[in-house]
Amino acid sequence: MAALCYCSMAFASFGYGDNGQEVLDIQKQLVAMNYHVGKLDGDFGTSTENAVMSYQKDHGLEADGVVGEETYRSLMNRPMPVNRSGSHSGRIGRILRTAYSMRGVPYVFGGTSPYGFDCSGFTQYAFASAGIALPRAADTQYYSYRKISSKELRPGDLVFFETYCAGPSHVGIYVGDGQMIHAGSSTGITVASIFDGYWGARYYGAARVIN
Repeated sequence: MAALCYCSMAFASFGYGDNGQEVLDIQKQLVAMNYHVGKLDGDFGTSTENAVMSYQKDHGLEADGVVGEETYRSLMNRPMPVNRSGSHSGRIGRILRTAYSMRGVPYVFGGTSPYGFDCSGFTQYAFASAGIALPRAADTQYYSYRKISSKELRPGDLVFFETYCAGPSHVGIYVGDGQMIHAGSSTGITVASIFDGYWGARYYGAARVIN
């Protein structure tokens, strides 16, 4: 169980469902730059998400509505804070906290526990922490939920890839800024880019479990 020592990982982004002082600071900066966020309330809702997307489009960033490292540095003119006071709310927050706490756990074919995961075993485990029972296999997870476009991705969505067979055969959890956390066969639980390199060439689609 030594892999659980990797639990001190901070979240990689601010996105829909986040709340707290740091979200309020982001909202204030957006308003100062003439982007409409609705209420200045420290809650990252739809209006703030839309404002972030507009900012990203205007500044040549990936317009996913998520404030990851690149967007945060551009908007706030400083690096992403190492220790965040804000938190993902509700079930999405629990899923992401569980997922990040497993970072470094090795890949095990058929694995469904912190001793080792395969891709769908990992997503199933993370969602179970929020009381959501995903089907066991990657393809079944894909076909069980509402499909969304890559432009609609929010943290907590499932992203799928076509690897060793036709159709969705690999799955990860979207965390923002075009990245996912997943159980890679050669890396174990790690964060990877969705749209570049190996995974970009194999991207299949996405599904939303929590609306």
